[in-house]
Amino acid sequence: MSLTEHQITVDSLEWFYRESSPIGRTDLLPVVLLHGLVSQSYSWRNILPALANQGTRAIAPDWIGSGSSAKPEKRDFAYTPDAYITALEAFIKALEIERFSLVVQGFLGSVGLQYALRHPEQIANIAILNTPISTAAKLPWKIKQMGLPLAGEVMTQDPLLVDRTLEGGSRYRIEDKDLDVYRKPFLKTSAVGRALLASIRNLQLEKAMTEIESGFKQWQQPILIQWGTLDPWLSVDIAQKFADSVANAELVKLNNVGHYPQEHYHKTILEDLLPFIRRSQSN
Repeated sequence: MSLTEHQITVDSLEWFYRESSPIGRTDLLPVVLLHGLVSQSYSWRNILPALANQGTRAIAPDWIGSGSSAKPEKRDFAYTPDAYITALEAFIKALEIERFSLVVQGFLGSVGLQYALRHPEQIANIAILNTPISTAAKLPWKIKQMGLPLAGEVMTQDPLLVDRTLEGGSRYRIEDKDLDVYRKPFLKTSAVGRALLASIRNLQLEKAMTEIESGFKQWQQPILIQWGTLDPWLSVDIAQKFADSVANAELVKLNNVGHYPQEHYHKTILEDLLPFIRRSQSN
């Protein structure tokens, strides 16, 4: 097993993704892991190898506009949930993934849930980590201010917004070597700041939450909700209410954990995530 980095161009959009491939044959379905704002696939660096170790192919892309994926101007890519979903459809098709387990986290992770509702036949099960899943979820001021007129244009060009957002959401310090990876796109090109600005302005959160809240009431596949209770932006009450409204959902509350659980508490996450993935995919 090894963690590898890849690039693939699909419909003129270049995707960067990280992948862990298991050694030998496996009968387990692959897992696709989607990151949130202002993160990238690097956030799954400790989750991917563990999935592969149990015989699961694990794929984590950088969203278009994030990390090392393409950062088209908004005239060429709308940065709306529908635009992201269409791009993700093409990416998954290009990798020849027919059915898979989905893991989502954070703002933009909600786009993955919208994808699942529109493609239920492809989804074996879903793990949700601190992702907006309710009309009660609001864009936090920390992120909302990045989309403001004039101020947003300036803020999204500052590489230190990565430090402030990731550490502010996590409630813990992130190692400099890791922050260097998250900052790198902002130091290389101004396009990543413009993409972030466009994403925040076009997130259509209220509309997306309505789709998610109503759509999952009819959902039948297993859902594991792992929720950092120290999340300053998304209350654990949101997770509890969602779990109570969905037929086949389990909520695991992660004490002393913030908005980005995979940054500091991957071992805790894996305790429940690995058997959940393995159990559901063998059905």
